[in-house]
Amino acid sequence: MNTAPTPQPSQRPTTAAGLHDDAEDRRLVACVCAHELAAFESLYRRYHPRLCRFLHRMLRPEHLVEEVLDDTMLVVWNQADRFNGQSKVSTWIFAIAYRKALKAIDRHDEPMPSPMDEDDQPAADHAERPEERMSLAQARAAISVALRTLSADQRAAVELTYFQGFSYPEIAQIVDCPTDTVKTRMFHARKRLKAVFAGRLDDWL
Repeated sequence: MNTAPTPQPSQRPTTAAGLHDDAEDRRLVACVCAHELAAFESLYRRYHPRLCRFLHRMLRPEHLVEEVLDDTMLVVWNQADRFNGQSKVSTWIFAIAYRKALKAIDRHDEPMPSPMDEDDQPAADHAERPEERMSLAQARAAISVALRTLSADQRAAVELTYFQGFSYPEIAQIVDCPTDTVKTRMFHARKRLKAVFAGRLDDWL
């Protein structure tokens, strides 16, 4: 099997990437089709922070993150010619990562939380009154922890919406389901997160 050339650790970014320029992504993918190493390394560096963040929230065995990330980029290296241009490059790459993550979850038999009914809602972690509000940074940190209580599908929907900035139609492409299914997953995820935080996240959910 072909192996993708992986940038050295010192080349890997240490901060999250900003908004991506899809035109530049498309140019890089076209170059990767010709197996241009420099283009692949640029694409790898552009996506490493975003994929790391996404996979950290998808995979509970943390040691799998780099493995799945590298498997994802191996597909990009070997199958760049399969990108048909009908979506953003980011949508295509995240769809590969999502499929790889689900396979990793299946291999490691990750237990999924059962749906929570109204009589089985966890208590809030803190004693703040419901009318107290959280800053954006506090809300994101709290949501990040609470995502562990959600199913993999719900975690993906929340992560792709709030942290990666994808639209519902784009998320539907990534997870290969109807847009209405994404909306349903987000509805149940929001309900569960609001229950965990007893109203403190109402401004953000």
